[in-house]
Amino acid sequence: MSHKSEPLATPVQAGTSDLAARFTREFGGRPDGIWQAPGRVNLIGEHTDYNEGYVLPFAIDRTARVAVAVRPDATVRLLSTYGGQGTVSASLDGLQPRSAKGWTKYPLGAMWALRERGIDVPGIDLLLDSNVPLGAGLSSSHAIECAVITALNELTGAGLQAQEMVLATQQAENDFVGAPTGIMDQSASLRGARGHAVFLDCRDQNASLVPFETEPAGLVLLVIDTKVSHSHADGGYASRRASCELGAEVLGVKALRDVQVGGLEEASGLLDEVTFRRVRHVVTENDRVLQTVELLADRGPSAIGHLLDASHASMRDDFEISCPELDLAVETSRAAGAIGARMTGGGFGGAAIALTPAGEEQKVRNAVAKAFAKAGFAAPDIFTVSPADGAMRIA
Repeated sequence: MSHKSEPLATPVQAGTSDLAARFTREFGGRPDGIWQAPGRVNLIGEHTDYNEGYVLPFAIDRTARVAVAVRPDATVRLLSTYGGQGTVSASLDGLQPRSAKGWTKYPLGAMWALRERGIDVPGIDLLLDSNVPLGAGLSSSHAIECAVITALNELTGAGLQAQEMVLATQQAENDFVGAPTGIMDQSASLRGARGHAVFLDCRDQNASLVPFETEPAGLVLLVIDTKVSHSHADGGYASRRASCELGAEVLGVKALRDVQVGGLEEASGLLDEVTFRRVRHVVTENDRVLQTVELLADRGPSAIGHLLDASHASMRDDFEISCPELDLAVETSRAAGAIGARMTGGGFGGAAIALTPAGEEQKVRNAVAKAFAKAGFAAPDIFTVSPADGAMRIA
């Protein structure tokens, strides 16, 4: 397999007709269709998913799009619209875990996972165009996987339901890519709906839509991409997961989902100090998710700011996955008028979110930009997101 590609993100997304025309120029034929899948923002519920807990993400209005055509052989040709890396070629028969590099491991991982399920996956030509920012904690990789698996599910006639595609993409992440992630990101991308967040029980995959509309409440949700890149395949994420597994084992439960806030005092006497703090974050974060769902249903998004604040403090102090840039983004946003803010995503970099009154948006943007410049940090990318529909065919 040749490797010429690096991860991608492009600020301006091509229209479907432009993407189809580019596909034809590159591959010499028309695509069989174009599919898209969104990135996601996790509103609240961080590192709870692999502990069989609760999460509350939503699909965002930034997507990965794939133009795909089936080939008559077992060759896979992959190209992105970003930069001049050129086409990467691979053979379906040569797909092995950890065998791909750069962005190509995501489409190839989705294909491998489908083949592992006995689905007859053909060779394809694929052109990728994405405007989901890379490394920002908005799940650019899962957007690619979900777009590809949605396309292949249709092209092969596999008839997989959303739940099955969620598990297939998780297998691609865990076994092919080598990132020990849960099911939250795929669930948001495949099950999202405009104007809603996805309340997901990661134990049984039960998902329900919770109204989350900022505009009627006079709010915007700002994403502050710190430009501090992170990788879930590194040791920080894996060590946190190991601490959670140790905590569950010592406490005699299947997963930390089974520990209630009232049980933390007893747990403190059984666990070493670091493991206890890791456990306390997960247990209290699960409780914050449930409170957020209840408040959104009863009072709307203007009532959840304090829970976002508490979530960030827990990730900063107990789970220790924040960084100076994230803390500065959160603290500055609050001081400038946001009603609640927190880092979002796996941590060690990426993005923060700030739930902000629409009239204070520019003030928050200016304050964060000024604070980053004063601290000598790289200029952050700040933009708004709205809850959007999940993966679908668009042409």
